[in-house]
Amino acid sequence: MGRRPEVAIVGELNVDFILEGVPRDLPEERELLASNFTMTLGSSSAILAHNLALLGTSVSFSSRIGPDPLGEVCCQWLQQAGVEIDHIRCVRNGSNTGVTFILPLVTTRRSITYPGAMFEMGIEDLDTAYLASAQHFHLSSFFLHRTLSPHIAGLFAAMKRNGLTTSLDTNDDPQDEWDSGLKTVFPELDILFCNERELLKIAQMENADAAAEKVSAAVRMLIVKRGARGASVYSQGQRMDGPAISVQVQDTVGAGDTFNAGFLHRWLRNAPLEECLAFGNLAAALSTTRPGGTEAFKDSGYRERFLAEHSSRGPQLQL
Repeated sequence: MGRRPEVAIVGELNVDFILEGVPRDLPEERELLASNFTMTLGSSSAILAHNLALLGTSVSFSSRIGPDPLGEVCCQWLQQAGVEIDHIRCVRNGSNTGVTFILPLVTTRRSITYPGAMFEMGIEDLDTAYLASAQHFHLSSFFLHRTLSPHIAGLFAAMKRNGLTTSLDTNDDPQDEWDSGLKTVFPELDILFCNERELLKIAQMENADAAAEKVSAAVRMLIVKRGARGASVYSQGQRMDGPAISVQVQDTVGAGDTFNAGFLHRWLRNAPLEECLAFGNLAAALSTTRPGGTEAFKDSGYRERFLAEHSSRGPQLQL
């Protein structure tokens, strides 16, 4: 890249296969038909990197892929968006690149992931000196980094010692244990992103308000994504809510990751929190208008028209 990236992202990298129109019940020994199919960039970290770069933030991405065409395709998609990919390591003797099959339902979805190379990425796959050259460090999908897990807290601590701001999006825990040293990372975080379900799991509570109070006391800033109800930021004992933007939703895959992109894009430019929330919700709304987490961002004309049109209806946003 030849310049210091604003954001260095470490995370998983995989392809999403989205099959629409599949019945809720899947009988055995039947050939079922889908009404539509999309192959697109998947994984929380990669969707964030892709869309953040297209918003105008310089982004580097560090990950591990296998020796297969899907890994190459993921790298091409990221590079086309302007993401620096020199620190994505292709390992010839490891597992193949991961894949996720997504079956959207009316208001929910089913997802099946083959983790592949993401389970095998270790600290030796990362150039920590390069990561420390960034302004901000982000890691996604905490519970999918099986090999890296013992080093994550130390990695965040090293970034803080080097003067970076930091953020983490936990995403789901496939084992539903919600431990693995997550809380040891909290002191090193500037921002913790999660949705309401993840918040309740992290806090081991059933009330969202009580859970937010508990978790926000342990981190500098907590962002809770609430889907159609927008998002909330908890900081210094205060809560601020930002409403969602009403659009015709086609698919919610990657909307939360895209919210992160919008929020960070403004937060790194020292915008007021109200504006960061508004731009996060704006970016997330754009994401939901096309299948997958990145398809709405790839069309530059559509992206720019959408952002210009909808930003003019809410708080004054600097695009």
